[in-house]
Order: sequence, then C-alpha cells, then structure tokens
Amino acid sequence: MLPVNESQMGSIHGKRIVVTGGAGFLGRHVCQELETYSPKNIFVPRSTKYDLRDTAAVEQLFCDARPDIIVHLAAVVGGIGANRENPGRYFYDNAMMGLLLIEAARRHNLAKFVATGTICAYPKFTPVPFREDDLWNGYPEETNAPYGLAKKMLLVQSQAYRQQYGLNAITLFPVNLYGPYDNFDLNSSHVIPALIRKVIESQESNSNVIEVWGTGTASREFLFVRDAARGIALATDKFDKPDPVNLGSGEEITIRQLVQLISELCGFNGEIRWDSTKPDGQPRRCLEVSRAKQEFGFSAETQLRDGLKETIEWYRNNRR
Repeated sequence: MLPVNESQMGSIHGKRIVVTGGAGFLGRHVCQELETYSPKNIFVPRSTKYDLRDTAAVEQLFCDARPDIIVHLAAVVGGIGANRENPGRYFYDNAMMGLLLIEAARRHNLAKFVATGTICAYPKFTPVPFREDDLWNGYPEETNAPYGLAKKMLLVQSQAYRQQYGLNAITLFPVNLYGPYDNFDLNSSHVIPALIRKVIESQESNSNVIEVWGTGTASREFLFVRDAARGIALATDKFDKPDPVNLGSGEEITIRQLVQLISELCGFNGEIRWDSTKPDGQPRRCLEVSRAKQEFGFSAETQLRDGLKETIEWYRNNRR
C-alpha cells in the first residue's frame, strides 16, 4: 500500500482531540467513530473536574489536553417539560459553555472547533423540510426557545470568529437523536426513551395504560445515535466551511404514528391516553439533508424501525 500523505489524511489523523460531553449518550459514540480516523489521542473532560461555564476551568482544560481539535457536544438539555421548567438554566449553561470554549479556542490558536447546535434553533413555523437558510426566518418554538437560541449563538460566534480571527469553526445541527444509552429519566428525557419506558413499565405492572403528552398531531424526525456520530466524525475530518449543516434522516413521522410503532415493537396492546392539556411543542420537524451529503458524504443508514428495535432491546437489558 502506498503511504498516505498528510493532505489525504483529513483533519483528524494524528491530532489531539477534546470531546466535551464525550462520556454522554452521543459523545461515547462520537469518540468511537473518531478513533477510526487514528487521532493521536482523545481526551474527554468530566464536569467534576472541568466546569465548562468557568473561565479558569476551560483554561485548565486547554493546558491539560493541549488540543488541536475540539468537538463540543456537552449540553444541558431535556424534553418539553424540562425545557419549560429550566429556561434560565438551559440558556445560561449552554451559552456560557460555547462562549468560553470558542474564545479559548481563538486564544490558543486551535486548528478546528466543531460546534453542535440543535433543531430547536429553527423558527417555530419553518417550511418543511427545514433548510439551513431558514434558520433566521423567525423565533423558535416557545417551550425550548431559550435552549435553542443559546445553542444558535454557537453558529454566530463561530462565523464571527472565523471572519475576524480566522478560526476554523464549523457548526452542525443534528435532529432529535435516539438509541442505546439514551436518557430514560421521565423528568428530563425526550419522546422516544420516555415512550419506551412508559410502555415497558405499563406491561410489567399490568396496567395496560400509558399517558402521552399533546394531541399526537405534531411531527418529528429522528436520527439514530450511531448515524449522528458518524456524521459528526465525517464533518470533523472533511468539512471546513462557515455554513451550518443539518444532520438528519430526512424522514418525518407524527407522534401518534411513533406511539403506534413503539407499541407494536414492544408488543403493547393497551390504552393510549392523550393529554391535550400538555403542549405538542413545534408543529412539524423534518430536515433538508442534502448539504451534509454534498459537503462530506453523510447520509443516514439506520431505518427508524430497526433503530427502535435496538433501542428497546438495549433498554430491556440495561434498565436495572
């Protein structure tokens, strides 16, 4: 085999990488994907030692890890209920982490900064499918606007620092994720893990009833976590432009259809009670995903049914 020169190796080979949130749901999968590119090392800061909302702690992280690349996945996040209860905390914590990390990246002449935003940054009534050019055409859905806007500032800061300081910062916007190791805490989880837990616990208790927030008419798009990790690794290695990029499957499903599918896969035949006094959240969510394909060759591979089967099996085997 011919030796590979440095220009063919991409951004990751032989580099020191910091993955914030690298021990979490998405982060553990991203670290595994990044390892396949042969980095020099991957450093995962833990919040007990590095409070990323604190300037001194961020500076210490840079001194300890001496990164060439940062993949910023750390976030304070939850479902609709958690967002309604913690708007101030979700705005402050997420904004401060991004502000301090990107500023430190500038001061330390970091080779590359990879920011991950959120689909919650899109306007409430974005035309479907969501195109990256529509990000600024309205205000986000109210229940998660503080979180969405805080994460959206990563894009603003990344582009501003690229323009003024030449920082190679990119921003990715993943859609709702799901998969093994997800958060199944009903107080803070997103819709898929919450539904899986409710269905399985209903079966175990023989209650044969689950309660679901909203009317079921809202739609969502979901991306399996390993697909998301592959997309983030590909972008880290190959993408170097200021334009935001959606990461998704491009497939839309209503919450009512999702509940029916999870019930079917779990073998649940009980009653589904819809609590219409609770919010639906954003009316529709579905991404236009061609930019990721064109720019760094990413497209989702895992069908929703297959990903849900694996997630349900994982939860059944690991919930104790």
